[in-house]
Amino acid sequence: MPAWPRTPEAPRNVTLLTALAARQPARSAAPEITSRERPVLRERGQREVFCGLTSIVWLHRKIQDAFFLVVGSRTCAHLLQSAAGVMIFAEPRFATAIMEERDLAGMADANAELDRIVDELLQRRPDIKTLFLVGSCPSEVIKLDLGRAAHRLSTRYAPRLRIVSYSGSGIETTFTQGEDACLAALAAEAPAAPADASPSLLVVGSLPDIVEDQFARLFEALGVPVAFFPARRSDRIPAIGPSTRVLLAQPFLGETLSRLQSRGATWLPAAFPFGAEGTTDWLRAAAEAWGVAPARFQACVAPGRARAERALARHRALLAGKSVFFFPDSQLEPSLARFLTRELGMRALEVGTPYLHRDITAPELAQLAPETVLSEGQDVDLQLARCRSLRPDLTVCGLGLANPLEAEGLATKWSIELVFSPVHGFDQAGDLAGLFARPLKRRELLGAAA
Repeated sequence: MPAWPRTPEAPRNVTLLTALAARQPARSAAPEITSRERPVLRERGQREVFCGLTSIVWLHRKIQDAFFLVVGSRTCAHLLQSAAGVMIFAEPRFATAIMEERDLAGMADANAELDRIVDELLQRRPDIKTLFLVGSCPSEVIKLDLGRAAHRLSTRYAPRLRIVSYSGSGIETTFTQGEDACLAALAAEAPAAPADASPSLLVVGSLPDIVEDQFARLFEALGVPVAFFPARRSDRIPAIGPSTRVLLAQPFLGETLSRLQSRGATWLPAAFPFGAEGTTDWLRAAAEAWGVAPARFQACVAPGRARAERALARHRALLAGKSVFFFPDSQLEPSLARFLTRELGMRALEVGTPYLHRDITAPELAQLAPETVLSEGQDVDLQLARCRSLRPDLTVCGLGLANPLEAEGLATKWSIELVFSPVHGFDQAGDLAGLFARPLKRRELLGAAA
């Protein structure tokens, strides 16, 4: 998994940093700046993020015949159980091979123990078609080579079972990079497309089934042949090659994109499908690659865009003119800031993201106001000081920061809800806006009751 870039410690002069935005010229008078020209405040300090194991919660729902076996500690098991507690009424397709003190001390053969656990798992769950061995902080600390274990076990169980390994460690990454590592590993297992294959579109990134179905219908109407990655079943992994055109559905898939490009795929840059504008731009990238006539494109997207704009109008009156501050959490932050400022009229004071991929987010960064501070990484104390100084109308942050900030009188939005909820596409635009409007409505109601 890609680690955050190593850069010098950011200046610790909070007053100077918070003054940067105030000294910027007004948006209407400022020239546009490209994503490469936009300055970035880089911070390296204490962070408030989940680890990559959390991504298993939505990945195991998406890939319906896969099983995720985490090789980690009891802490890893408790994290997954807490994060996935809503699934208590169904037997989940993930588990933890718990490393005990004997494993960590080297008193037991960890590979032999892993083989035994996999044997027991497959006897109980013979329906599994793909088994992911997921590394954690403890397994990486003792240098347990899960890649070699996956190769050894694949030889034993082939062809009935595919075994893939990836790292879900949260030592230097954020939780959405767990999906990135998973899909990058899965992309290496994809078959090669024939040299004479016709061009096809590959939408990359886990989407709720209902959203995937909506997009599939739109691409069919446009005449664009499409497959989704990951597929709902592991035996439907699409072939990858020079004929593959890649459209990212999530902005945190930099490693996966690199792996696909190394196999000859071509990436179609676009804004991400959040809101009416974002979804239109995203669909247009594919339509232009396939030479779809503008009139046909407009006819296909106009009904959905009209529905999205009507849904957004219901929330714009509350959100327009309000300020928003993003703490770094999921890497969705630049895309969501573009959505809030462009489509709902909010003002983004600071957009923090745990890792900034300038190329992938370039269409979003180009649409942010010049006065918006863009920060990468985190020093939570410094960022809290800036947030308290600016007093935004809405603060988007993780669970660990939300309650303390609420106690200080700041309205907050749990950022992780934006990852777990269906928010992509035209028909989810109003729901996405509602997630941001709800905390402000609640504050209004509490103020009226008081």
